[in-house]
Amino acid sequence: MLRAKGFLMASGGALLWGVSGTVAQHLFQQVHISAAWLVTLRLMVAGVIFLLLSLRQEGSKVWRLWLDKDFIRQMLIFGMLGMLGVQYTYFASIEAGNAAIATLLQYLAPLFILLYTIVWKKTRLVLLDFIGAALALAGTYLLLTGGDSSQLAVSLKGLIWGILSGISLAFYTLYSGPLIKKYSVQLIMGWGMLVGGVGMNIVHPIWATPNIEWSPAVIGSILFVVLLGTLAAFYLYIGSLHYIAPHEASLLSCTEPISAIISSVIWLSVPFNLFQALGAGLIVLMTLLISLKSIKEPELKRKARETSAI
Repeated sequence: MLRAKGFLMASGGALLWGVSGTVAQHLFQQVHISAAWLVTLRLMVAGVIFLLLSLRQEGSKVWRLWLDKDFIRQMLIFGMLGMLGVQYTYFASIEAGNAAIATLLQYLAPLFILLYTIVWKKTRLVLLDFIGAALALAGTYLLLTGGDSSQLAVSLKGLIWGILSGISLAFYTLYSGPLIKKYSVQLIMGWGMLVGGVGMNIVHPIWATPNIEWSPAVIGSILFVVLLGTLAAFYLYIGSLHYIAPHEASLLSCTEPISAIISSVIWLSVPFNLFQALGAGLIVLMTLLISLKSIKEPELKRKARETSAI
């Protein structure tokens, strides 16, 4: 029963992330709110709430961390390049294209992480790596062309921001690993969002509100992106780790692109043909394969050590 609860929480968090991308697309393209302003608002509000919750659990440690020079350096890098980088590039890709394709391009992050390990860590390629890379390339081709190589199904600007989003997510994932081992996830998310929000606030101040008609529907959509698509999604996903293993939660996060596609097609009538659906399936499959590989490798190394010790 508890495991079922964990599965539902992880899937629910990913579902909210995916749908919030579609809601953001509606705000960008139909209400004409800018991605820069929404990112500033999202990071500032969510960051403050995360830190207030951390303050209840961890007390003055929340502030004392800023007396540590290493923490200051790491948090500035993580907040500006990691948190702000992944948030802004993702929303900019949605603004220039659509939530479905932006989410799938962001899910190329495992491929960029693989390239990093090959170039910088000198990791040897195995058959699964070649299969994953082939799936990613084939899936991206079908996703972007819809089976017709004479034209792109998304603008060049949306494509560039989408690829940058995947690279940013790869950096975010790699850089946050050591931080999460030292500090709580909630604390890292809170300061990361607030630092990124303050940085974005310099470029696009939160008080420079869009000149639009502030209807209840618009306010509700913004609140959905900020509260449900950020706070609730993170809490459900993080909370699921109390009941299921991290790799299980990671695999269930593939619900995100699926929910983004379905909500975009049904609600916003975004065109998405069979070739693009096949491409989306290949990218999700690539993500699953590389995730499974990262799970199995430590286990294989452990068994090898045990065997050699006999």
